[in-house]
Amino acid sequence: MKKLLIVTGLLLTGFSSEAQTKPKDGFWRGVFTMAGGLQAPFNFELKGKSAFLINGTERFELPGVHQRADSLFIPVDVYNRLLAAKIENDGTLSGTFNYLDTSTPVKPIPFRAEYGKKYRFVEQPAPAAVSLQGKWDVLINGKTKVIGVFEQRANRLTGTFLSTGGDLRYYEGVVQADSFALSAFDGSSPQLFKGKVSGNQLIGEQASARAVQPITGTRNAQAALPDAYSLTTMKKGVPFAFTFPDAFSGKPVSLNDPKYRDKVVIVTIMGSWCHNCMDEAALLSPWYEANKKRGVEIIGLSFEYKNDPVFAKARLEPMKKRYQIGYDILFAGILDGKHPSEALPALSEVAVFPTTIFVRRNGEVAKVHTGYSGPATGQYYEEFVKEFNTEMDQLINEPISGETKQNLNK
Repeated sequence: MKKLLIVTGLLLTGFSSEAQTKPKDGFWRGVFTMAGGLQAPFNFELKGKSAFLINGTERFELPGVHQRADSLFIPVDVYNRLLAAKIENDGTLSGTFNYLDTSTPVKPIPFRAEYGKKYRFVEQPAPAAVSLQGKWDVLINGKTKVIGVFEQRANRLTGTFLSTGGDLRYYEGVVQADSFALSAFDGSSPQLFKGKVSGNQLIGEQASARAVQPITGTRNAQAALPDAYSLTTMKKGVPFAFTFPDAFSGKPVSLNDPKYRDKVVIVTIMGSWCHNCMDEAALLSPWYEANKKRGVEIIGLSFEYKNDPVFAKARLEPMKKRYQIGYDILFAGILDGKHPSEALPALSEVAVFPTTIFVRRNGEVAKVHTGYSGPATGQYYEEFVKEFNTEMDQLINEPISGETKQNLNK
């Protein structure tokens, strides 16, 4: 007897009570169908009850893989997403990528996947006639400036795109003749860049599941973004202060609470939906555990898609668990065009996530850093980590008053 199952917008048919073949452990090649019918490939490995998304040097584990009759489910809890696929008779997978929260009104993204294929775009690519090695000034849709940072080895192309909001994480692809293609899928939204190179110019398109936009680029070894410490500033005469509920206990928390008094405090403006915030948490969490006894605290201020504490807690719990976050995370309200800036009026604006505020022991703001360059950016990430540690050492070691010493020893 046939049964029907609806999972996050995916209607699977042909279910039966009979045991189904389990998809093989090993490497798989999937392909998303994007806007305009464009194909964005991705690679993953199934291993027991986990899947590992593969992008360049990154392997992002997705635990909780399970099978129900003839369907396979790969949850991406940290991004509130789900890969749900029917196991076809030939062993391939066909399904959709969608939100776990079915109330989110987004059209599912279809995909197919085949076992045993480790290549990204082309199994046997034609020789490359051009090189994208280095840095490029890139314009998306004629207005959004990013910097492409690429490494090319023969046909294989890897890299990322830097923006004032942070990097677009790990991309992997291929160069054939004068053409290139790059894709990325880290469990949030699949992305595709493709085009052609002529000398020091490139032209092409960027595709998401919803839209296709033109891109142009110029090779520029000196390509650089504005100083990340200059984009968000403090308003004169407005004290930096806030009180928001703890995202997990609901207890009101203020920057003026005794826990933070006379300590150096890092305040990071974040959200569970933000992949750059995930990269920042991967740095801050172990750093905090190693340094909290030095008189330093971290507070995350999370803005979420719904002004609902229950929703916020459910979304932040997977992030807290994955990155073993031991510092406080507060629910600061809804993410929209106005509320974050209104909730933190001491800042010139809150437009980028993460935005990180470094607060001295006396409550004075030392610096504000906008955006985040994660490990996909290579030397940019290494330089930031070095700079971050230097900055924190300086703040922690600043001379303190006798009263502050007494408070710290309590």
